[in-house]
Amino acid sequence: MDVSKCPVMHGALTRNQETGTSNQDWWPNQLNLSILRQHDKKSNPMGEDFDYREAFKKIDYAALKQDLTALMTDSQEWWPADYG
Repeated sequence: MDVSKCPVMHGALTRNQETGTSNQDWWPNQLNLSILRQHDKKSNPMGEDFDYREAFKKIDYAALKQDLTALMTDSQEWWPADYG
């Protein structure tokens, strides 16, 4: 029987070995991390009545900028300042 007329696919669905190893080969039982992207009331640390818009309006931008500048320019024993 001629192979070209055979209805069975002889190796056509096998992976090409020239492509290398995929992540699926190394970690076939990967952890499903989609659970971490769920937005549930139980995962909100601020509670249901917290209004982000109102809290954002109360930010003292001058003090925030001063704190960030100090953070980046004042060296600590455990972290050297490398800005400015």
